[in-house]
Order: sequence, then C-alpha cells, then structure tokens
Amino acid sequence: MSIQESIKDFQKRLEGTNCQLIAVSKTHPVELIQEAYEGGQRAFGENKAQEMKDKHPQLPADVEWHMIGHLQTNKVKYIAPFVHLIQSVDSLRLLQEIDKQAQKHNRVIDCLLQFYIAEEDTKFGLDLEEAKQLLGSADFLSLQNVRICGVMGVATNTNDQQHLQREFVRLRGYFETLRENFFPNALHFKEISMGMSSDYQLAIAEGSTMIRVGSAIFGNRNYSVPL
Repeated sequence: MSIQESIKDFQKRLEGTNCQLIAVSKTHPVELIQEAYEGGQRAFGENKAQEMKDKHPQLPADVEWHMIGHLQTNKVKYIAPFVHLIQSVDSLRLLQEIDKQAQKHNRVIDCLLQFYIAEEDTKFGLDLEEAKQLLGSADFLSLQNVRICGVMGVATNTNDQQHLQREFVRLRGYFETLRENFFPNALHFKEISMGMSSDYQLAIAEGSTMIRVGSAIFGNRNYSVPL
C-alpha cells in the first residue's frame, strides 16, 4: 500500500470518530511527508526540534507540526515560531521556556501535558500529583503565551491488550480529573493523545482524540537519516 493509500485508509477508519491522525514523520525525508500531504494529511509528528526546524521550510505552509518527543528547553527556540502543538510537556521549567519563546513571536503555543503511564524506564512524563502541583502553582498561572489543551501518554510496548487498555483508561482518567479540577469551562481542554500504529484501535475505544501513527503509514523508520 502506498503512503497516499495508507492515509486514505486511515481517514476512512477515523470517520465517525472524534479522533485525528498525527502522521509520525520522524526520521523520514520530506519527499515522503509530501506524499502524505498530497494524500490529504496535514498534521505531522516529529520528536527532534532540529529535524522539525529543518523540514518546516521545505513543506507547505499549512502543515501542522506536532512535537511528540522529549523537548529540551534549549531547543524550544527552534520550533517556537511555527509549531502547532507541543505534546510532550513534562515540567514547569519547559512550559516557562515555551512561554518565553512564544512571547518573542507574539504567539500562544498550545501544549499537552505528557503523563508517564508505561511500565518502562525509558518514557518521560508527569504523574498526576506533579501535574496538579504544576497547574495549581502561581508560576503556571502567570504564564500568558501557553495554553494547555489536554494530555498525552506513551503506552508500554507490549501485545498484552488488557495491559494497554489499563494504561489508556488511566490516561483518560487523568484527563477527566484535570478537566474537572482545573479546566471545567475550557472548551480548548479536549485532547487525549494516545495510541500508535500497533494499538490505536484500542486507544480510540478508550477515548483517544489523537493517534500518533508512523510505521503503518511510512513503513519502518530510516535511522540512517542524519538528524
């Protein structure tokens, strides 16, 4: 199946759901991203700020760039002028830097809080108490150029469907807790980003509004691409 055929297949699968496809284009060349774009895809996920910065000027202006990887504070400046959504916010310090860089470009940058839901040591993210402390702090409330739109999580890399379901249910629960306590009237607080190529159907069933799909669209990643 070609990239464009894969995009159209996912579009059909997502009809009638409240879920958006984020095509994970990290490590893939702009030529393949352009193919997906020509198939109707607009939202693309990258996990390195420098790679996103390099690809951005080579692709159409209406591409929506999503930062889905761990973002270092010193790299925020590379993507602040154009990034559509930073899905991987895991600290107040990072939010403060995003706010600072967004202000320089007269922007409000949308962000998701990344939660640690997997049983793996390699994943980043907050726990629920850390998120509550962050959102309730005076430092957070003073920020003017960021907007929290929901939550994101990376599930354990396993084929155990019950295990994955528990993690997705947990993330949805975090979302509902934060909405009730901090965003009760905020229409923009609506995103639950969870689910990837191997588990997106289960994630959608548990309330995902964004699935991050790479290999099912682009094939296996090309790790030889210089980043």
